[in-house]
Amino acid sequence: MRKFNIRKVLDGLTAGSSSSSSASSSSQQPQPATRENDIPETLQSEHFQLCKTVRHGFPYQPSALAFDPVQKILAIGTQTGALRLFGRPGVECYCQHDSGAAVIQLQFLINEGALVSALADDTLHLWNLRQKRPAILHSLKFNRERITFCHLPFQSKWLYVGTERGNIHIVNVESFSLSGYVIMWNKAIELSSKSHPGPVVHISDNPMDEGKLLMGFESGTVVLWDLKSKKAEYRYTHDEAIHSVAWHHEGKQFICSHSDGTLTIWNVRNPTKPLQTITPHGKQVKDGKKPEPCKPILKVEYKTTRAGEPFIILSGGLSYDTVGRRPCLTVMHGKSTAVLEMDYSIVDFLTLCETPYPNDFQEPYAVVVLLEKDLVLIDLAQNGYPIFENPYPLSIHESPVTCCEYFADCPVDLIPVLYSVGARQKRQGYSKKEWPINGGNWGLVTQSYPEIIITGHADGSIKFWDASAITLQVLYKLKTAKVFEKSRNKDDKPSTDIVDEDPYAIQIISWCAESRMLCIAGVSAHVIVYRFSKQEINTEVIPMLEVRLLYEINYIESPDPEQLPPLPTPGTGSNPQSIAPQSHPSTSSSSSDGLRDNVPCLKVKNSPLKQSPGYQVELVIQLVWVSGEPPQQITSLAINSAYGLVVFGNCNGIALVDYLQKTTLLNLGTVELYGSNDPYRREPRSPRKSRQPSGAGLCDINEGTTVQEDRCKSPTSAKMSRKLSLPTELKPELDVKDNSFSRSRSSSVTSIDKESREAISALHFCETFTRKADTTPSPCLWVGTTLGTVLVIALNLPPGGEQRLLQPVIVSPSGTILRLKGAILRMAFLDTTGSLVPPAYEPWREQNVPEDKDEKDKLKKRRPVSVSPSSSQEISENQYAVICSEKQAKVISLPSQNCTYKQNITETSFVLRGDIVALSNSICLACFCANGHIMTFSLPSLRPLLDVYYLPLTNMRIARTFCFTNNGQALYLVSPTEIQRITYSQETCENLQEMLGELFTPVETPEAPNRGFFKGLFGGGAQSLDREELFGESAAGKASRSLAQHIPGPGGIEGVKGAASGIVCELARARIALDERGQKLGELEERTAAMLASADSFSKHAHEMMLKCKDKKWYQF
Repeated sequence: MRKFNIRKVLDGLTAGSSSSSSASSSSQQPQPATRENDIPETLQSEHFQLCKTVRHGFPYQPSALAFDPVQKILAIGTQTGALRLFGRPGVECYCQHDSGAAVIQLQFLINEGALVSALADDTLHLWNLRQKRPAILHSLKFNRERITFCHLPFQSKWLYVGTERGNIHIVNVESFSLSGYVIMWNKAIELSSKSHPGPVVHISDNPMDEGKLLMGFESGTVVLWDLKSKKAEYRYTHDEAIHSVAWHHEGKQFICSHSDGTLTIWNVRNPTKPLQTITPHGKQVKDGKKPEPCKPILKVEYKTTRAGEPFIILSGGLSYDTVGRRPCLTVMHGKSTAVLEMDYSIVDFLTLCETPYPNDFQEPYAVVVLLEKDLVLIDLAQNGYPIFENPYPLSIHESPVTCCEYFADCPVDLIPVLYSVGARQKRQGYSKKEWPINGGNWGLVTQSYPEIIITGHADGSIKFWDASAITLQVLYKLKTAKVFEKSRNKDDKPSTDIVDEDPYAIQIISWCAESRMLCIAGVSAHVIVYRFSKQEINTEVIPMLEVRLLYEINYIESPDPEQLPPLPTPGTGSNPQSIAPQSHPSTSSSSSDGLRDNVPCLKVKNSPLKQSPGYQVELVIQLVWVSGEPPQQITSLAINSAYGLVVFGNCNGIALVDYLQKTTLLNLGTVELYGSNDPYRREPRSPRKSRQPSGAGLCDINEGTTVQEDRCKSPTSAKMSRKLSLPTELKPELDVKDNSFSRSRSSSVTSIDKESREAISALHFCETFTRKADTTPSPCLWVGTTLGTVLVIALNLPPGGEQRLLQPVIVSPSGTILRLKGAILRMAFLDTTGSLVPPAYEPWREQNVPEDKDEKDKLKKRRPVSVSPSSSQEISENQYAVICSEKQAKVISLPSQNCTYKQNITETSFVLRGDIVALSNSICLACFCANGHIMTFSLPSLRPLLDVYYLPLTNMRIARTFCFTNNGQALYLVSPTEIQRITYSQETCENLQEMLGELFTPVETPEAPNRGFFKGLFGGGAQSLDREELFGESAAGKASRSLAQHIPGPGGIEGVKGAASGIVCELARARIALDERGQKLGELEERTAAMLASADSFSKHAHEMMLKCKDKKWYQF
């Protein structure tokens, strides 16, 4: 075992401190490095362009649903005016209405590649779906009436629009103009009726007679309107409000759903009373009494089959005494009634049928149910109505996302291996059929590199997603909460909780793709290290460490010496033995004065743990309570597989743990890292005098207060704010003044407290020059703080193999200190050629398989792989450290520590995320600012290459989840359920059109149902109607101009250009052809008239000749 000499460490510290003061002074005036001109920079501003690529996840706050049964495309509208279109798995599209008004209804022009949307601001929009990025062709804004319901008959160009006033207007979808034909409410209802029938809630034409229109009014009145004679043929009145109406395909019956939970079936020719009244969920009442009322049936569908009984499918209608029962979809088929419980409330549902024709047997095969937070597809053809396995990535929000990381250009074997371990986690019992929404075609794959997104969630779960080639598919899910004991009920919550709910929420993820090592930091001040294995193992005892990180500068009354490492000698922290008592679980749970002490926030399971193939627990580290003060949340985290170390920090200090030997190597307050070089004047303070709410961890630092405070929260809105749950025995001790201070604590605190609460904000393991005098790079840890300081800790690692597990890692602060403005966000290192020097890593190998002797010998000789090119270079060669803070970026030459380049990124705002990323065989620094700007800078010279105002920081979710990665990719959580991916690469922007899928594919419309011989002979069958004759301008006249105004859409010209076969082109072409045909017919008519005239004159002349010659003899001629 190597002998440890503290004197040498102190000598090194003093030498380092004198050099660091000169380094900080030199950093104020940048000195150009001698070798800076030797590094060619290939990236130029033309390599950059910013655009949105794709949006993944469940549409947030859905409000409308539509399906094209021929194209097999599903459309979902939302309350924020978004439109999401889904085809086959991998084909999806996002569009947005500029107004942001809620979508109330969607109607496909079936098999035409177009869609009509009706919005809450009383506008109608026609979308062209024949281009990869759908665009609006026409809009129509109603001025005097509010839209409540729309209906577009199959293969018709006339859209019926019902309003709140009870009127029905007719819109020509081709020109998006109003017809003069209007059905007024007072004409529709009986003249004797004195009350208004209410808004229009339903419109549909009789499946067998297009000339008859069924109109449902909210009050309970239904009218069958004869379009030709312009009068009501039948009126059906019911005393319960109507929610929806559906036809039987033969057009002789229809069904209504009502607000009292009843269904009424009506015979078209018998308006006096319903044929049948059903209360699907009503209790059977004897003696002919009325059944008890139930909740409203919000929607009903009536679908027929050739072979058996019709299906009646409805949502709602449960009895009022079923309190707490989940929302249900009811499927009535013959005598059987199935009640299907849903996890969330039902927004809308549609029955998918084999035919698009309403006058044919419908043959339903599935029901698509749009829930508040999910999309469910039910198989109607199989017994028990199983659901289809959903292939879309709609489960991002299964538990609220609290953080995410994005990795482009990962090792190629990662996605298959994660998929194989994740495949075992799949649920059983799904329908055996293929997913029926399968329209559209995939785009061309122009990007071939693997991409992985990792999301951390409020319930402690972590999901790995395959994000290659603008698609998204879940690979593997890890539940980190499995290692902890769960409280049995709500009252049994341990008093050590520092959060009200979601104690396992993930805050930070640190992942090494090459070694597959994963490390997470959770909201209860816990860190878990995971190792990847393909083998299942049983862990008898979960390895754990408890770390006592406290922030206490108290020269007046010092507590127990064990609580506070000696202040003046930071070197003591480097001796593993000196920290040993703190690294073992303590049996004492409270100190002498009754305050909670040495207790972690969560309890690790003490029973054996079965660990499936995938990520398996290597070590659990927990921060403990100190003298009644809860542990502060972790603000930064890093793991290195080559060194076998994990490091984390918070606003109290830093802890470095050897996860191979399961020991704490370093446990220091932030101030103690400085040693005698502390540039700040810090006031003595005892933690007991003013208690710090644990959520304030990062909030007392600098001008980035609001964001910093929220960054360590989990983004599940205000309910997840990190409250401090003080132990009950502690509360009486707080005096009134202290208590109020604790509650009203805000980001505006005294400057002394600001300085004293310096948090660790960035950590980076690397192999570089630790001090100015170094001639060779060595392993070290760079530590960045929220006050803009960078400190360097030297790591002395034992040899590899078995020695690594026996000898201690020697850790010593080097004395090197660098300064920047604003909290440090990111650090990276470049070699002399300007290439990125990634941290060293240990290649992944299976740990849980016994190796043979040869393998063991190989491992003994093996050293961790350092991918640092500088280790093999000559001594004279140097490196560059790239450091990005909230305000500026610096490139510092090593080992000289001269500031070579400096760039002030922002004066008025602050950087939320900065990443050093690879792009086009080069590297750059990418930054996202709180003022909404996305910027990139060249490296090492920090030339500005891109500065685009992208989006304002509207909420903390964006700040917490925004991340850049290689090859010009970035993402953020745009809503609680959706990930928005963007690119800042010009090449990707150019290729995007090819990569996007096509929604519209040419498909032949199925043949219309055969009318049959007798129906053709004796009438019967479907009656067609020439709507043009009724609604056209020549017959109906022009509509009032003040009623609605036409707005040409931005996609009109683009649509014509981009899709020569677009619907409008087709319609325009057809119109031109008709005009031409009309012109020719006109010419023909004129010619015929001329011929008739000439024939007439010829006959006249012939007649005159005949009369003249009648009496003459032959010889008189």
